[in-house]
Amino acid sequence: MSTLNQSKRRTLKKILLGSAAVGVYSQAPYVFARTKPLLRILGTHVTLQEAIRKKAMEDLGIDLAFEAKGSAAVLQKASMFPQQFDLYEQWSNSINVLWRSGAIQAIDTKRLTYWHEINDLTKTGKLTTNANLGAGDAPSKILNIQKNGQLGANFTGQISFLPYVHNVDSFGYNTNVIAAGEPYKTESWGWLLNDAYRGKVGIVNAPTIGLFDLALAAQAKGFIEFNDIGAISKTELDKLFTILGQYKRQQHFSGYWTSVPESVQFMRSGRVVIESMFSPAVASLNGQNVPVRYAAPKEGYRGWHGVMCLSSAAQGRVKDAAYDYMNWWLSGWAGAFIARQGYYISNPQRAKLQLSPAEWKYWYLGKPAEQDLTGTDGLVSVKKNNVRTGGSYIERLSNVAVWNTVMPTYEYSLQKWYEFIST
Repeated sequence: MSTLNQSKRRTLKKILLGSAAVGVYSQAPYVFARTKPLLRILGTHVTLQEAIRKKAMEDLGIDLAFEAKGSAAVLQKASMFPQQFDLYEQWSNSINVLWRSGAIQAIDTKRLTYWHEINDLTKTGKLTTNANLGAGDAPSKILNIQKNGQLGANFTGQISFLPYVHNVDSFGYNTNVIAAGEPYKTESWGWLLNDAYRGKVGIVNAPTIGLFDLALAAQAKGFIEFNDIGAISKTELDKLFTILGQYKRQQHFSGYWTSVPESVQFMRSGRVVIESMFSPAVASLNGQNVPVRYAAPKEGYRGWHGVMCLSSAAQGRVKDAAYDYMNWWLSGWAGAFIARQGYYISNPQRAKLQLSPAEWKYWYLGKPAEQDLTGTDGLVSVKKNNVRTGGSYIERLSNVAVWNTVMPTYEYSLQKWYEFIST
């Protein structure tokens, strides 16, 4: 892919302007002597964690600068300034924007040490034949770079992203306030629009994520029926945001968070009793003795797949270091680390070697915890005999209702989203 031309830059600026109010021009927070390759990684707090940075530098002998922002902010910066990062870590819903903008280059699977170990979730779309593919941008649909330069499902040896971290998301709720429901039976996205929780509801501020949480909620309540929830039409968006506007005028929503730490604070402070959540936030809160349950909605999860992308500006020694880092992520340690915050890796058998038998049984097999388990912060996040809501890896990833997606109506959905949160 070529670098951005002026027309593309103007288009992207129009699409992405206002999607992040924090400083997209800020420098990475770490400065190193340049005797080693310096790899600049732009992403979110979900994977850009200090323990990961330190371990990778130790193992690889390179310097790493992590720049973590909210999801909208990193997409804006990466799309417009590929020369300001070397690797990009976010979610698959960002791929179409990044690829079309020329911000990322193809990754050669021949240079990926563990490519053959990556499971079928990203290669074919399903872990089992009976699994739901899920609406929207299922990762398998946008992984492979086709001969015509488009993204598609047919394997070519050139891919748009490294498949690595992934999970299913839903909402968390405080069981001191809301009685625990039954996974896949009574827990429902519709709870986010339950009048009983008015003024105590939090939503993730990301138009390709939070929008689907609320769309699933409105559909679960019977307020609207989408023809295809992965490709919501303009007419359907108008109707959806009319409904959501009524809830906002009634002060139903307490706030819109932009990072995992902020979502933790929302729940810990009592500002909310139910909110969009990511798995690390639930683990953190449980470790602080805040009784938050992560729902397994009967309508299905919102799925996401992490993407590690190579900047179109990365060349030479930096590009080599980027491949080393991508291969390191799939070598075992990182997969085990992120398992302890509830995330999966695309070659789990290698992570299994770094997990205790009790950890593997709980996080991947959905079995009761044989002992107290600690999270990445060292605090107990899982009590003995607890069972992970939603069950095993296979069961959870077989129940995806929709993937985080950039829809054909993306520009219009951005407009509607920012009108919604700002008025």
